[in-house]
Amino acid sequence: MAIVRELVKLPGGSVSASSDGPGTGATLRVRLPTIVHGKAPGAERAARSLKPGPEANGLPDRLKGVHVLAVDDEEDALGLLRVVLESAGAEVTTAGSAHRALDLLQSAAFRRVIADLGMLTMHGLELIRSVRRTLPPPANRIPAAALTAYARSEDRVTALASGFQMHIAKPVNPAELVIAAEALLGR
Repeated sequence: MAIVRELVKLPGGSVSASSDGPGTGATLRVRLPTIVHGKAPGAERAARSLKPGPEANGLPDRLKGVHVLAVDDEEDALGLLRVVLESAGAEVTTAGSAHRALDLLQSAAFRRVIADLGMLTMHGLELIRSVRRTLPPPANRIPAAALTAYARSEDRVTALASGFQMHIAKPVNPAELVIAAEALLGR
C-alpha cells in the first residue's frame, strides 16, 4: 500500500482504504487527475517531489534536452514513466510494445531507451537483442536500461548479457530513476 500511495501521489492523485471490519473485505480507492492537453495537473508537484536533499544539484533539469524512448505494454506504467522523466526535463516518446519501439528506433534519434522486460508480444530481452543485432549504427549502440519487476540477481545478469547497460528493479524511487537515466550517458 505504501508503494501504491507514493506512485499515485506522483501525478497528484490519492489513495484510501476502508473496511467494515474483519472478514468483510476491504475497499481501495485510487483517484487520479484527469489529463488535459497532455499535462497532468500534478506535474509541477511531481517535479518538486523529485528534488533530492541539499547535497545534490537538484533533479528537475537533470535530463533537459535528452530524448528518451520509454517502452512498456502497461499503459499506466508507461504514463508514470513519462511523468517522472518529463519532470526531470527529458523529452519522452512512448511505445506500448517492443515492435513499436523498433519502428521508432529506425526512424528517430533517441539518447537512451528505458524498457520493461515483461511485455507480452515481444519480451524486453528480445527487443534489446534485436536493437543490438539488426539496427544500423548509431541506433544499435543506444544506451538502454531494463526497468523491471524481474529483480533477482540472475535476471540482472541476463538483462546485462542481452545488451542492456543497466538493470533497474521495480518499484523504483522517481529520483533514483532520473539519476539512473542520467548515468546511462555517463554524466
